[in-house]
Amino acid sequence: MTTATAANGFTDAAFESFLETRSAEPDWLTTIRREAWQAFSEMDWPARNDEEWMRTDIRMFHLDKFALPTEPATAPELAPGLLTHDVELGGTLVSYNSSATEDSLIGELASKGVLFGSLDRLVVEHGDLLRPFFERQVVNRTHDKFAALHAACWSGGTLLYVPKGVAISQPLHGMSAMGDSGVDLSKTLVILEEGAEATMLSETASTSPNGGGLHCGSIELIVEPEAHLRYVNLQNWSTSVWHFAHQRATVDRNASLQWTIGALGSKLAKVNQQVALTGPDANAQVNGVMFTEGRQHLSYNTHQHHMAPYCRSDLLYKSALQDRSRTVWRGMIKVDLAAQRTDAYQRNDNLMLAPTARADSIPGLEIEADDVRCTHGSTSGRVDEPQVFYAMSRGYTRTEAIRLIVAGFFQQVFDRITIESVRNALGDAIASRVQDLDQQAAPEVQG
Repeated sequence: MTTATAANGFTDAAFESFLETRSAEPDWLTTIRREAWQAFSEMDWPARNDEEWMRTDIRMFHLDKFALPTEPATAPELAPGLLTHDVELGGTLVSYNSSATEDSLIGELASKGVLFGSLDRLVVEHGDLLRPFFERQVVNRTHDKFAALHAACWSGGTLLYVPKGVAISQPLHGMSAMGDSGVDLSKTLVILEEGAEATMLSETASTSPNGGGLHCGSIELIVEPEAHLRYVNLQNWSTSVWHFAHQRATVDRNASLQWTIGALGSKLAKVNQQVALTGPDANAQVNGVMFTEGRQHLSYNTHQHHMAPYCRSDLLYKSALQDRSRTVWRGMIKVDLAAQRTDAYQRNDNLMLAPTARADSIPGLEIEADDVRCTHGSTSGRVDEPQVFYAMSRGYTRTEAIRLIVAGFFQQVFDRITIESVRNALGDAIASRVQDLDQQAAPEVQG
């Protein structure tokens, strides 16, 4: 990022300069960007009296400390992704500070009409194909000021498009990396046409363990009739990054989605994750793994929207919290009048590893149909000292015993994940962060 760029920030002049760098984009996309920028300019920042934001304080966030990415960034050598160990990939996309640095797809998939790679590039090359999906407004561009900002200024995104009836056996992998004080505005767009099948692994990382930055992004998953998608998203920014995201999937008739979220990083995260079941017999499974430490604050709002009959959704989020960290989970199952014979479930479990940690869990139901089965649950508790003592009596150290208990706590989620590399990566990442419970009560931690 140049000094001049940083000085421009997110002003009208900076936005016009940003558009000049994207002159190759189709006119319809420029129109969408301008409309979103207008909405962003007119909207207020979220207030503490908003129900969605009352537990998440962003008064310390200042957008003017960051700038629009108007020039490609020079990427350092990046470490391999955590999700790719021993995985044969069908394609790879790597971006750094909102600019694609690596973009590849094996020839066998390309010959079948599969598109995978930089959304910046592919929206220029295949604008007519992608236009209907952009204009669907899968993610509400005016939900809040962050959604409008992203719709206007996204860059460095990833596209996966799988044509009708094509099944991909090799996973595709996307990595978004950020340097110190960097900005990531990436959009992920996945489109599976009727009868298609695919697996996509997506993750984030910071090049500096303490480097700050801003992510304002979106994920849009479109699963057409009888298509099947496995999608994994691992958020692993440094603990100094501000993370704002809107994520939404639409699942049509007889289609299925398995969506796994891992949330380990960021200073503050505010994420809206929505799944809309739009056709009969659609099925969605959502898995969430969250681990927090220090003073991290992770807030995830999940929404399971049943719009058609005979659909099933199953959501399980588990969180473990250390130090003075905090998680907020707000879940909602919404069942429309037309969505008879709905089967929906949501659950959030929290494991408190320190008396100074806090977990807010707010499940909810909004049901208009009268022939449904909808249930929800939430639990919060601490590690039992008798369990620690029992493991130590079998030769484990105290820290090893706690790691075993934490691993067992998450095992229910891991058992639902059908991708071995994802199970291993999440388990290893969490185990490396677990501290001794005695350290959690030390004065320097309570600070």
